[in-house]
Amino acid sequence: MRYPDGGGLSVRGRAKREAVRRQAAGWFAEGVPVIAARLRVSQTAVYGWRKRWQVGGDLALASKRPDGSRCRLDEGRLRRLADALDEGPAVHGFGSDQRWTLARVSDLIVRMFRTRYTLRGTANVMYRLGWSVQVPAHRAVERDEAAVITWRRETWPAGKR
Repeated sequence: MRYPDGGGLSVRGRAKREAVRRQAAGWFAEGVPVIAARLRVSQTAVYGWRKRWQVGGDLALASKRPDGSRCRLDEGRLRRLADALDEGPAVHGFGSDQRWTLARVSDLIVRMFRTRYTLRGTANVMYRLGWSVQVPAHRAVERDEAAVITWRRETWPAGKR
């Protein structure tokens, strides 16, 4: 699961977990037994921490940056992409259909910046820009809204009885 900062935990959560690992490191140095039960973590976690601690000391147990790959588009490019998306698909040669699809946005990114994204990666970039996935309602062009409202109010309730 991804969170806004890109990792699985908030900054506070990572700091809390790091404090537990540092406590374990102190106990490793003192030779305290049964660390897993005292810290209420798995024996496997303690085994891994001990192994890292033996190789790299306390620094090996420090929290790393949030997980996830970094965006390949810098802030300037993201602004240019946002401006291009605001212009609409027709301006960029996608015909008269005025919907941005992930495939179209991905293609636009390739054209503008020569950087390829998967559809999922494109969705992440769109989310970062404040866009969300929209599923259009597929309706017939010939649809008569007034007739639909009349049918819902009069014909359908009569058929339910």
